[in-house]
Amino acid sequence: MYVPRAFAEADPAVIHGLIEANDFGLLVLSGAPGAAPEAAHLPFFLDRARGARGTLETHMARANPLWKRFDSKTEVLTVFQGAHGYVSPNWYRAPEASVPTWNYEAVHAYGIPRLIEDPEAALAQQARLVARFESAPGGWTIAGAKEGMVEGLLRGIVAFEIEIARIEGVRKLNQNKTAEDRRGVVAGLRATGRPGDAALAELMAEVTEL
Repeated sequence: MYVPRAFAEADPAVIHGLIEANDFGLLVLSGAPGAAPEAAHLPFFLDRARGARGTLETHMARANPLWKRFDSKTEVLTVFQGAHGYVSPNWYRAPEASVPTWNYEAVHAYGIPRLIEDPEAALAQQARLVARFESAPGGWTIAGAKEGMVEGLLRGIVAFEIEIARIEGVRKLNQNKTAEDRRGVVAGLRATGRPGDAALAELMAEVTEL
C-alpha cells in the first residue's frame, strides 16, 4: 500500500483498534498466472496477544472454493476500511489553490492462512466471534442453539486464522494542512448531513487535536 509519510500510522494499538472498529474485512488472494486476484468479504476477530502483530480469526463457507488455494506458504492480504469521505476545496482558506481529495483510514495486514481442522478448536473460534458481537446482556450464545444444529453448521464452514506477518496503517486526515484548513474541512463534513461524513469529522477533530 502506498502510504505518504505524513499519513502513516505506526502505533500498533491504533492499528489494532482500527481493525476492531471495522472488522468486516476483505480477504484478497493473488490470482493464478494470467488470472485476476480473488477476494472474499469476511468477519474477523483480532487476537492482539497471539503473535508479534496479532492473529486474525475468521471462516468462510466450505462451498467457497477460495480456501482450497491456501497452500501454507503464500501470503494473503486482508483490508480493513475505516472512516472516509470527499473533501471539497471550498472548505479550505484558499480554495483556488487546492484540489478535491479524499480523506480515509485503512489497514492492510499480510500473513499466511492456517486451516483449523480440529472441530473443538473451530467451535471455540466461532464462540469467540459470537461473543464479540453478542455483547449485550442476554445475547445469543452457541450453548443456546438447538442440539446438533451447531455441529451441522460447522461442517459447512472452513475456519482459519492468519498470524499477521506485516501490517500497514494509513490515516489521511489533512495532517499536512494548517489548523485553519482542518477546521474548515471538519465544518464542511459536519454540514453535508451524511452519517459517514459526520464520523470522519469527529475522527479528524480527535486525531488532529482541533
